[in-house]
Amino acid sequence: MSLRSSLATFVGNSSYFLLHNVLHRGGTSLPGKLAMTVDPDVMTTLAEKYDVILITGTNGKTLTTALTARVLREKYDNVITNPSGSNMMQGITGTMLAAKPAKNGGKPVAVLEVDEANVEEVARQLKPKAFVLTNIFRDQLDRYGEIYTTYEKILKGIRLFPEATVIANADSPIFMRGNLPNPKVYYGFNHEPETGDIRAPYNTDGVLSPTDDSILHYHFLTFGNQGSYFSTTDDFKRPELDYAVTKINEMTPRYSNFDIDGMTMQIEIGGEYNIYNALAAYAVGRFMGVTPAQIKHAFESNAQIFGRQEAVQVEDKDVTIVLIKNPVGANQVIQMMSTDDQPFSLIALLNANYADGIDTSWIWDADFEKLADTKMQAISTGGQRYKDLYVRIKMAGFGDQPVYQDLTKIVDAIKAQPTNHVYIAATYTAMLQLREQLKQAGYIKNKTEGAN
Repeated sequence: MSLRSSLATFVGNSSYFLLHNVLHRGGTSLPGKLAMTVDPDVMTTLAEKYDVILITGTNGKTLTTALTARVLREKYDNVITNPSGSNMMQGITGTMLAAKPAKNGGKPVAVLEVDEANVEEVARQLKPKAFVLTNIFRDQLDRYGEIYTTYEKILKGIRLFPEATVIANADSPIFMRGNLPNPKVYYGFNHEPETGDIRAPYNTDGVLSPTDDSILHYHFLTFGNQGSYFSTTDDFKRPELDYAVTKINEMTPRYSNFDIDGMTMQIEIGGEYNIYNALAAYAVGRFMGVTPAQIKHAFESNAQIFGRQEAVQVEDKDVTIVLIKNPVGANQVIQMMSTDDQPFSLIALLNANYADGIDTSWIWDADFEKLADTKMQAISTGGQRYKDLYVRIKMAGFGDQPVYQDLTKIVDAIKAQPTNHVYIAATYTAMLQLREQLKQAGYIKNKTEGAN
């Protein structure tokens, strides 16, 4: 380690100790930022000690990362991760600075969520063993551009390391582009017969064949552009899967029960989209030598994931916090809520900070109208862009709603809801603000898996 890297590590570790043990503020971004100021390449030195797995994509990065780390801990003694969503350079640097040395002298594993636009920069310094690709949907157009632009940002990082294994969601046809020479592992759904011939809805992004840009057909769709696709103009089709969901047994807002390659698994979180995240973690686990039985044991842990269907008790209200940030994600949250057999209230919070994406036009492509098919009894809106969301919900057929621009009022709003179960669907910074209010009120006390 060079003198400059040693100084950067000292500065970063000292600031981390001060934040966590003296000021009790938490966080990894500031220590990482300070270390990178001293040595912009400090992460290259830190990464030499690790086998690095990078997880990226539009939706599901945080849960996939947390589940993957949980799976790998079944076999490996030392697994570090950045589960609270600090997925840019300074946050990842801070995570690696804070890591404890391996107890047995073995090589630790770093499972790191990476922002799509930062894959090239992060990969260049970390030299990953594997890239995990979850999906690509339209998201934060002001930062990423359209989906093919986003994918090209990811490809720039992968192309630096042709020897790294790409573990990709084969149900997403965009990942079949790029002609990568890397070893590949494919995962996806095989829970329905491949006998149909359907098209995705007209407004679905990412349904062009990589061979000739014709519109793909599907034997079956899961959601968005994902499913068992094939071309009618040539022989292009979804590749053979290495690992597959072979059956969905039960989905509720509180858990999902499904089979992977014939073995029944369960995660304590609802939604078909979260089964994809579990399947990705399964694929990484198998790639790293974890047995199916060990993975099943890891999934059975009921530790909550930071901000991802996190359950909080507020007086007599059972509150579930869910993250929304783009049309596909919002639609999947609505689908998850449709599996709830009990009446519920919904508070939807929309911010437009950099971490959320300042372009909020995506709310017009989310199917809020489908809330009418659920057991929702009341809906409220709030956040910095509450006016936009208020109009969108009103146009979806729900009339005037209570609004909460000031998120310090949300705790009282929760208590005032007419149902015992309350969902709060929030964009990222609104979710952070909400959790801070709940923490100050004493309703969030213990760390969830993934919290700083």
